Amino acid sequence: MSIKIENLTYIYMPGSPFEKKALADVNININDGEFVALIGHTGSGKSTLIQHINGLLKPSSGKIFIEGVDITSQNVKLSDIRKKVGLVFQYPEYQLFEETIEKDISFGPKNLGLNDEEISKRVKKAMNIVGLDYNTYKDKSPFDLSGGQKRRVAIAGVVAMEPKILILDEPTAGLDPKGRDDILDRIKEFKEEYNMTIILVSHSMEDVAKSATRVLVMDKGKCILNDIPAKIFREIETLERVGLAVPQVTYLVRELKKNNFDISEDIFTIDQAKKEILKFLRRAKKND
Repeated sequence: MSIKIENLTYIYMPGSPFEKKALADVNININDGEFVALIGHTGSGKSTLIQHINGLLKPSSGKIFIEGVDITSQNVKLSDIRKKVGLVFQYPEYQLFEETIEKDISFGPKNLGLNDEEISKRVKKAMNIVGLDYNTYKDKSPFDLSGGQKRRVAIAGVVAMEPKILILDEPTAGLDPKGRDDILDRIKEFKEEYNMTIILVSHSMEDVAKSATRVLVMDKGKCILNDIPAKIFREIETLERVGLAVPQVTYLVRELKKNNFDISEDIFTIDQAKKEILKFLRRAKKND
């Protein structure tokens, strides 16, 4: 499902002493089935932007089209839009409330008016795709799980509604490295399973490098960069100027190249670095 944002501006508390322009004439197109990362320093406008895509905020000016439908129009039922656009807030596990995992995940599908058979089918599918065995976990309390498992339950509750667009706000925040990798792997899996358009909001350049096919960089309410990860991560000076960075392994690669390591500059993950460094060492050994 495609998204088109035209001249989007949003002002908090207009006309008051606390007036603040959070978004300033933003123009973005996201194609059906893309995996887009949205990055930016705190206060750059990321959260304000995603709340507009879900219809939680109404623009001060500008328009947002979801699959060609202007969701800022007065004739649009926002409840219908939110069935198509799922939003997982940061630390979603704090929103768990039911006594069992099955009940918690089924809450969203029930509100879609689905029958019991379809709800059960969706719950099982969502649990499977986030890596929680249905028979093992369905009757457990979500509050007895680890932090990473709670996060999976919360995400499964949104996935079970089968939105066409899924927005995740810092889904790996606060997790250990294994938990981060697990969540990212699951996100990739259900993107393929449901053919979703994914928008990943993240401060982690490593997460972005592993997952996204395109990166949008926000600063002071504007989208200042919009390109594939390889090109975005070459803009080191620009990223650092707005309080961001490139993946740590990219800094390592820069230092290696300064020391005559003949390796590609387009390295943003540890796996890529490992392959390139081993390739270089094999060539060096062969030439000895």
